[in-house]
Amino acid sequence: MSKFEELGPSPSPSPSLMKLSAPIIKQAPVVVNRVMKTGFQRMLGHSNQKAYWDISTELTIKALDVIVNETKPESLHTIQSLTLKDFGVTGKIWVSKAILPPPPEDSIRQVLFKAIENLKWPGDAPGGYDHPEIAHVEGEWTGYRSNANLLSRELKISEREKYEAMMQEVTSTATIMYIHGGAHFLLDPAFYRTMTQKLAKNTGGRCFSVRYRLAPQNPFPAPLLDVFLAYVSLLYPPPGSFHAPVPSSEIVFAGDSAGGNLSYALLQLILELQRSSLKIIWYGEERVVPVPGGMACLSPWLDITLSMPSNVTNRQFDFLPKRELQFKSSGVWPSNPPRKFMYANDTLVSHPLVSPVTVTDWRGSCPIYVAVGWELLADENKFTIMQMANQGVTIVYEEYEAMPHCFGLLLPKAASFGKFHQSWAQNIKKIVNRPYEMKTSGTLIRARSLKCEELNIYNLSPLTHREIIKFIEDKARDEPIKRTSSDIKNCR
Repeated sequence: MSKFEELGPSPSPSPSLMKLSAPIIKQAPVVVNRVMKTGFQRMLGHSNQKAYWDISTELTIKALDVIVNETKPESLHTIQSLTLKDFGVTGKIWVSKAILPPPPEDSIRQVLFKAIENLKWPGDAPGGYDHPEIAHVEGEWTGYRSNANLLSRELKISEREKYEAMMQEVTSTATIMYIHGGAHFLLDPAFYRTMTQKLAKNTGGRCFSVRYRLAPQNPFPAPLLDVFLAYVSLLYPPPGSFHAPVPSSEIVFAGDSAGGNLSYALLQLILELQRSSLKIIWYGEERVVPVPGGMACLSPWLDITLSMPSNVTNRQFDFLPKRELQFKSSGVWPSNPPRKFMYANDTLVSHPLVSPVTVTDWRGSCPIYVAVGWELLADENKFTIMQMANQGVTIVYEEYEAMPHCFGLLLPKAASFGKFHQSWAQNIKKIVNRPYEMKTSGTLIRARSLKCEELNIYNLSPLTHREIIKFIEDKARDEPIKRTSSDIKNCR
């Protein structure tokens, strides 16, 4: 047999998976009933969103909204386990699974802790978070496999051979470090293969999709430590790595939702290392951690408390939770000791590396592309983008009319979907190959016509830093902390 023989058919779903899925399937009638009702209302002309959405988009958003907001949540562990299943590799895609070992030194971990303390608000107590151990980080190299078809199975060759075969088809130097979404507690690189394959195809480059530790079992800063290690490993490959060193100018952080959160936090971490002249010891060598070539995100989650005004005003356009989700109790959640938020201890929710909307200094940042809908996360994004632009960061902001959270993942029939993917890839290619063409801009893209209208990116939000922090801390604490303008000004 040839070493390029394809693997056999995907295995049938296991009994354990079917058992996990059973409670979810029981709720299907609720979803079907509500979706059908929405369809009938639209036919009768009673849809409020008909001016923005085609029928496929409206029914998809309604289904997501019912699943998230109207069905009874199972235990967090059940939901999490369902989203971590890998059903195999099929289609026009290369996937090479890699393991990045940690260095023998503890420097990268200690530097992270130092940066966390540096970025705290004046007067905040030290600590307040677990100190996770440094661990190996898994990930997937993903590329476009041109000679395959939609039913092609994964080739029966080693992971290194898959990587080498992928590299033969790469036509650009762009390396996209993809950090997946999922509210920090769901999903996996395997779920995102369609997305990373599309990015690789559209850019001609390759993606490295990071499998970071998930909350609530591994709260902040464990996921940030993992993506930090992944980035340094791209720059300075550990022994046994498939890849050669990647210049920072050719690396673009990309992510959606919680992956956008980690992308922004990782960028701010690197900026703090530079402000503080902090270096790391990496496999016996002192190393500088440079900023990447750029960052390109969809619907980044920049306030983990969901406390901004748009969490109420934009509900008609989004499916994100409109109430606190009460999961069935399990050994995973609620946590012990209890906390309100899965990702971080309550005392840290306004920390700049936890909720990057609170960052005060983005100077020195790489160029950024970001796309956001009329979603619950709109306010935190508009404020952060405005702050970046006013501090001289080159940023391309696209606001997609009436689109929900992560529309570029979930709504392939919407006109905005294709427009977004084209723009995402084009801006990544500019960042890597023609950074001089990146110019700060803000654009509103209409839902049906895709007509583009200029936005004043320097005046996107009426909110102030003080208001932002008050929103977050009021939601996180029974007795809100009083921050002064001086506190905010003096925070690094």
